[in-house]
Amino acid sequence: MFIDIHAHAYRRPVPFVVQFCTPEQVIERYDKAGIEKGALLPIVSPEIYLPQANEDILDMCEKYPDRFFPFCNIDPRALTNSADAPLDRLLRYYKDKGCRGLGEVMLNVPVMHPMVQNLFKHAQDVGLPVTYDGSDVVGGDFGLYDDPGLPQMEHTLQKFPKLIILGHGPVFWAEMGRLETPAQRKTVFCPDGTQVGWRPPSGPVKEEGVVPKLFRRYPNLYGDLSDASPWNALARDSEYGPKFLNEFQDRLLFGTDICAFDTPFPMVDLLLEWHDKKKISKEVFCKIARENARKLFKL
Repeated sequence: MFIDIHAHAYRRPVPFVVQFCTPEQVIERYDKAGIEKGALLPIVSPEIYLPQANEDILDMCEKYPDRFFPFCNIDPRALTNSADAPLDRLLRYYKDKGCRGLGEVMLNVPVMHPMVQNLFKHAQDVGLPVTYDGSDVVGGDFGLYDDPGLPQMEHTLQKFPKLIILGHGPVFWAEMGRLETPAQRKTVFCPDGTQVGWRPPSGPVKEEGVVPKLFRRYPNLYGDLSDASPWNALARDSEYGPKFLNEFQDRLLFGTDICAFDTPFPMVDLLLEWHDKKKISKEVFCKIARENARKLFKL
């Protein structure tokens, strides 16, 4: 019923921070939730997790080819630590190995950092969609920094009109409606590693934020409906949420962002509920649940 465009797994357990699933544990969760298959996104930047090799992802996908398909991930600092690094060589290599996208890019520098823009240029040239997480600070966090209103994402969409960017994470989805305060965008990490302070937007969308406006303006922007942030952005308003799904039905894709065995999948229940209540049609449900993923990633 579903295809997951955003999942994580490690071949062996990691020692702390997040107890990522093994591929077998991901499949167990998939079977219970009615998920046919999923994309495994490698983590290669060290800001928050222990890096893993693209080859680990390829091995897991080769072991379970009916349940997983691979993304590759390249830290923009790779090869020469410069803005003219020949990253297209790496991206073409992994695309030839079967990788369907690039991500999850998570290093903690600005979106417009020259090395990040170099990576995105090469991803456009090679033809790989990009998923990146965001941050509202530089230092003490993971994810590419952007300002309130996402101007750096918008400039990137403008510079690379053939690059498909999958909007993902709290910094992106918090801007479904107009922000009350910039700090609504993400949690703050304390010195002991705890996350505090996130008070995501809630209640009806009184005024549209930049996210729907960017969707209307840039056809190369797609939506990654994984983790809790898109669920919050949609479920907060049972009238506006379905309207958003209907308007952008061809560019929204279901995901889980499973990081641990107990990671919740709230988008499964929300999509099924709105389908059953006829807030979205069967056609819209099928597109978001699986068909858009099949089309974009040529599954």
